[in-house]
Amino acid sequence: MRTVWWEAGTVRLLDQTRLPDEVAVRTCRSWEEVAQAIKELAVRGALAIGAAASYGLALAAAEERGDPRASIRRAAEGLAATRPTAVNLRWALERMAAAAERVGAEPAALAGALLREAEAIADEDVRANQAIAEFGAATIAAGERILTYCNTGSLATVEIGTAYGILRRAHEQGKGIEVLACETRPVLQGARLTAWELQRDGIPGTIITDNAAGSLMAQGAVDRVIVGADRVARNGDVANKIGTYTLAVLARAHELPFVVAAPLSTLDRRAASGAEIPLEERDPAEVALIGGRRLVPAGVRVRNIAFDVTPHHLISAIVTDAGVATPPLERALAALASASVAGGG
Repeated sequence: MRTVWWEAGTVRLLDQTRLPDEVAVRTCRSWEEVAQAIKELAVRGALAIGAAASYGLALAAAEERGDPRASIRRAAEGLAATRPTAVNLRWALERMAAAAERVGAEPAALAGALLREAEAIADEDVRANQAIAEFGAATIAAGERILTYCNTGSLATVEIGTAYGILRRAHEQGKGIEVLACETRPVLQGARLTAWELQRDGIPGTIITDNAAGSLMAQGAVDRVIVGADRVARNGDVANKIGTYTLAVLARAHELPFVVAAPLSTLDRRAASGAEIPLEERDPAEVALIGGRRLVPAGVRVRNIAFDVTPHHLISAIVTDAGVATPPLERALAALASASVAGGG
């Protein structure tokens, strides 16, 4: 299932705000429309956002008005401002900018080069997730009950998924896994999106409230936790959907493996630790209302903190497209990154 793609001079997105009730595709004809889709969570997940932004720059380069390089710069600034935590957005935009520098200023050549680079970014994401799925599934034993959080499947990437890709591959291998998916307040990516993917793929799964995780761990109903990541610092600290840190603390208290799945493109070498990762806060209305119905009395202050940081000492392993990093994570991640570069990855 492809989440974002180029079609007939437009960017096409599977509109995740309409799921699970309706499978709909949004068509973006300008970079501004791509930026709006990212802001509205029509496309979400660090890797899918990066791919969508790349295609958005390709749209900007194809604009027939004005200086295409000026259009690209404006688009890059606008797209970069949409979601601050997911590093793949910045990574993809910087890679697109480098591609633009390698060609001349002739508009057709520039537009063609950026479209080719955007397609390469999308295709590489698929291959990276295939590798993550294989590496991660190899660590799972038959019959495991695996708790996951938010949505990390095809809907969060270009295709396949990161943490969810591991679950799908383990299921395909006949390991008989069972998935426990937290609903993931406030916008319910687990209840709406992960549940939809589990049902679509025929993977046995159960949705639980976010605050039920600790109780199920205490009952011995969970064998491991697998989550995704929006940014990984050099030392192995991980930024992910708010509530991830809580699950890591609970997993440590119950002596359960806490595993993160993310490609090396999510590793931010500029951030020494999680303290340097910007954490997005979103519209309080996402917490105060659900389905248009008010849950919180009008006038009561609400904070909608969208991400948190899980410190590296709570993480058992990070599954990347180049292999599995285990503690000490900073050294292991650096070795995988160096090996990937040496191998042309």
